[in-house]
Amino acid sequence: MNIRAKVYGGVEPIEEPLLKAKNQRGSRTDSLESVRVSREVGRSRNDRDEDRHRLTGETARITHNGADRTVELINLSGGGAMISGAFEPMLWDRVDLHLGNHGTIECAVRWVKDDRIGLEFAHETRLDWPSDQVATVLRTIIERTFPHIRFPESEIPQPVAVADEDEHRTAPRHPLIWNGTLHHNYQSDPVRIRNISATGAMVETTAMVRVGSEPLLELTEACSLSATVEWAVGDQVGLRFHSPFDMGLLSDSRPSVATNDWTPPAYLRTDSSGGDRWGRLTLSELRQELEGFLKR
Repeated sequence: MNIRAKVYGGVEPIEEPLLKAKNQRGSRTDSLESVRVSREVGRSRNDRDEDRHRLTGETARITHNGADRTVELINLSGGGAMISGAFEPMLWDRVDLHLGNHGTIECAVRWVKDDRIGLEFAHETRLDWPSDQVATVLRTIIERTFPHIRFPESEIPQPVAVADEDEHRTAPRHPLIWNGTLHHNYQSDPVRIRNISATGAMVETTAMVRVGSEPLLELTEACSLSATVEWAVGDQVGLRFHSPFDMGLLSDSRPSVATNDWTPPAYLRTDSSGGDRWGRLTLSELRQELEGFLKR
């Protein structure tokens, strides 16, 4: 600062403040970015969706050609899984993947490379009840939800007696998918029902669900099931119902229909996928199959 010029005048001085402004420290009222929050503990995991599906040290049991094997789970999400194990399946072989209680899901082999195998989950919801009960409920649902699929008016669906040795007879493959809402931890998230039985279910969700918590699984406005989370791997969550579930309640639900344009996750994509080979019945074909089934 030129003090002489300030006192005696003369040359027009450049205006300078008497005291220089200090650089602002701390937070500013007009910017949240200026607030720095210290972490007591560093990040323990990566929360990005593409990373949460990568598993470390996870194993599972599979069934292939009647034999059980333990395999490593490398990736599990989006309707498929990547596994590693000492067996050599063929493309489109059936593999049952067992993740835990109520956690068995039918898969098809989509690709094989070295010791890694890509599995695609069956699209439809698996209904773990005797075949005659499944057939009766499916018919009721088709009549109510898809009115353009007509049964003969003279036909009244009646459950058929099933002998003990036929109790595990394979039911017709249906194309229906059930969805629901999982209420947990003061939030609600949509879920896809992978399989369901009288005692529990496996659901698929992108939400983080804590093992041991007790959520509410809502299937319809009039049907909600209290449950305990028994396990959670990737996007798949195993639920144990607190009371037996009556399959007949599914008749009041509105499932969606599986389509053939499902896009597999990146680790299942292959140039030689061969299309959809699940052999899934259309609604019309299922109607005809159920008519014959109920007459047996």
